[in-house]
Amino acid sequence: QDNSFEQFIINYCNEKLQQIFIELTLKEEQEEYIREGIEWTHIEYFNNAIICDLIENNQTGILAMLDEECLRPGTVTDDTFLEKLNQVCATHQHFESRLSKCSRFLNDTSLPHSCFRIQHYAGKVMYQVEGFVDKNNDLLYRDLSQAMWKANHSLIKALFPEGNPAKINLKRPPTAGSQFKASVATLMKNLQTKNPNYIRCIKPNDKKAAHIFNEALVCHQIRYLGLLENVRVRRAGYAFRQPYEPCLERYKMLCKQTWPHWRGPARAGVEVLFNELGIPEEEFSFGRSKIFIRNPRTLFKLEDLRKQRLEDLATLIEKIYRGWKCRTRFLLMKKCQIVIAAWYRRYA
Repeated sequence: QDNSFEQFIINYCNEKLQQIFIELTLKEEQEEYIREGIEWTHIEYFNNAIICDLIENNQTGILAMLDEECLRPGTVTDDTFLEKLNQVCATHQHFESRLSKCSRFLNDTSLPHSCFRIQHYAGKVMYQVEGFVDKNNDLLYRDLSQAMWKANHSLIKALFPEGNPAKINLKRPPTAGSQFKASVATLMKNLQTKNPNYIRCIKPNDKKAAHIFNEALVCHQIRYLGLLENVRVRRAGYAFRQPYEPCLERYKMLCKQTWPHWRGPARAGVEVLFNELGIPEEEFSFGRSKIFIRNPRTLFKLEDLRKQRLEDLATLIEKIYRGWKCRTRFLLMKKCQIVIAAWYRRYA
């Protein structure tokens, strides 16, 4: 019920994870169709980049304002931090405060004076500003770090490298918010280099009990996780896509014209292959560099045909090998019989 600085940075991380989910599953999916020249009707979805910008913008973001307050000389309190937010973020559509310059919140009695509210992708969350400044400072005095670094225990010494007299830095140490923001940026950079798979877990009830299904709770989770938009994109789009070269290489044995070698562009070979197999035109589309298959059952059909063809090819290879082996043995026996007969005739 009482959300402070810790919950704020946790929710910030959730926003960034939701942002990369949107980019990889909704934005990138639709942009790929456009790049490949596939006819496509754009599906609208909520992009939470505006919420991430509210928190992490280097000039007007909440974390930047918090760091500025921590570094500012003079009297700094949580109330001065809230006043600064009221001035900078007053007109932002996802920021709410009782003392905000935006008059539509002046009469909101559900929002205390010492709080602000952010409309996250998952819903509105109210934060108590009390403790924000102190928790963000997260300062450890240099003499304490130096004392811990001088400890005989190797682990304790390794935990406080800043206490090494040879590495004393007179600069102010980074705030907790800055460190967390840098960690999140590193995490996002790492995730963008991967090909992630998402598993979305839906809680059927808040009691963690079996055989209880809270329909309102489930619908709420489906909406804020972006599952409706994702399903719409998936249903309207294509279940499978692959560059022409590997697609032709994998399925070329299914067509006499492309097997064993196709002389010509890979796209033309794929067109000949799909026409030969009689796959309906509405089941696939040709992009600039990839073949797009709409339904999984079409892909399953291709895989089943390929499996059967591989079995037929294996049988053919086995048949030819057995024929060659028997013929070689027969010719050897015939040669031996002629030699034996010749020598017998000479003897007789």
